[in-house]
Amino acid sequence: MAARKPVRWHIAVFLAPAVAVYTAIMIVPLFGTLLQSLFNTDGQGGRMFVGLRNFATLFGDALWSKQFWNALGNNAWFFLIHMLVQNPIGIALAAILSTPRLRMAAFYRTAIFIPTILSFVIVGFVWKLILSPIWGIAPGMLDMVGLKSLFAPWLGKEEYALTALALVSVWQFVGIPMMLIYAALLSIPDEVIEAAEMDGITGMSQFWKIKLPLILPSIGIISVLTFVGNFNAFDLIYVAQGALAGPDFSTDILGTFLYRTFFGFQLQLGDPYMGSAIAGAMFAIILVGVCIYLFGIQTRLRRYQF
Repeated sequence: MAARKPVRWHIAVFLAPAVAVYTAIMIVPLFGTLLQSLFNTDGQGGRMFVGLRNFATLFGDALWSKQFWNALGNNAWFFLIHMLVQNPIGIALAAILSTPRLRMAAFYRTAIFIPTILSFVIVGFVWKLILSPIWGIAPGMLDMVGLKSLFAPWLGKEEYALTALALVSVWQFVGIPMMLIYAALLSIPDEVIEAAEMDGITGMSQFWKIKLPLILPSIGIISVLTFVGNFNAFDLIYVAQGALAGPDFSTDILGTFLYRTFFGFQLQLGDPYMGSAIAGAMFAIILVGVCIYLFGIQTRLRRYQF
């Protein structure tokens, strides 16, 4: 008679504290917010169940829908800049830093990664000072290289403000994809690289033909993390442009729209029920995006086992 496998209770014991904390600060508030989005005030200080009426107002009412679609469009542009600028730069930096002959690679990795550990408040305030046309150093630095004519008050112009803040965010977080891709490149066995070199595949050709296909799963994970992170963005926009996300809501994203709606700002009263509806819409957008990646993209990525 085969012996019964022992029950590994220690796994549940070690996981329980983390699961309890995550449930308390993430899962319970999430479901509480989703539930609250189904209610509204009854006009007498109480609340009543309204079903999906808040979502109908958010998408159907001209005032609400205009703000929502503006914020969603800005969020999409914010995410697109990170995908097209941050991640390719991170991959390129990782490829350069993984070169065995590169000297002081550890120093460069540390220098590039340091901005990711800085506070959003510090980053937003410092870059607002740097880009200021009055006391900022950006005009002087451009003047030193003969490009002062290119300077403009980027944070004060509707057509440039969101792009400028997105590039500031890229500067801050480019170290994350760099380190993840760097780790993936180091995990490629030396035998594979040596075999490629014996076949005459070296330099950039080696990266495109050998290394890049092997790190595609890591690139996919970085892409979905970028998507989730940017559609949850709030701090940098709030610090640099305030809750009104000026000028004229040109930098307004879903996070700042949610903040103004839920908590109120200046003369605008807070509406927790409509704010919960916005949070529910954000959750649905992120959930759909992650599901598309998990079931439509990740399943098609070929994984290599060494």
